[in-house]
Amino acid sequence: MLVKWIRLTVVDRRGFERGQRKWAGLLGEPGFRGQGGGWSRGRPGVAHLVAFWESRAFYDSFMARSHDRLAASQVGTYKDAQVRLFEHEFDVKVGFRPVFGDVDVLRLAHCQVRQDRVDHFMLMQEKVWNPAMAGSPGMLRGMLGRAPGEEFLVLSMWQSAAERGKYRPERVERLALRAQIAADVQAIAGDVVQLEPSWTV
Repeated sequence: MLVKWIRLTVVDRRGFERGQRKWAGLLGEPGFRGQGGGWSRGRPGVAHLVAFWESRAFYDSFMARSHDRLAASQVGTYKDAQVRLFEHEFDVKVGFRPVFGDVDVLRLAHCQVRQDRVDHFMLMQEKVWNPAMAGSPGMLRGMLGRAPGEEFLVLSMWQSAAERGKYRPERVERLALRAQIAADVQAIAGDVVQLEPSWTV
């Protein structure tokens, strides 16, 4: 499965949200599995979207045919768009599905991993982070995606902001020490996204 992550700064909120409804046109696209997104809870005006495709071939076909038509209504409503593509490596918890109906909050962690530490990083995701997140109240499902090179996206879906708040900073610090994250990761950027149900396709 291919995961597309878009982060952008919205300059015309009303126009952007109106244009966002046009993406319902994705529903007829071969290989499309789901899309959702919302507003960053820490960075005013920043929006995130994640879309899921069965394969890169289906995605490339969509980009060549229909993308520009669907995107046209949002031209000029945002700036600083950053787009990243990741291949699904494994689930966080089990049974990942790209659906958003039961989700309130998305947590995104974008990691640049040191080349000689990739195997260790992935092992720690599986053996340390995965069980800890799977045991967190309100954590529904998630996945680890990998881009060419040493770039990873850890995406988790949460039932509510309050439940995600139970994932305490001191617990995260303990896990980070156990997983030797400082040795594995060159750079990490995260965000918490309040889902906008009207953006879900």
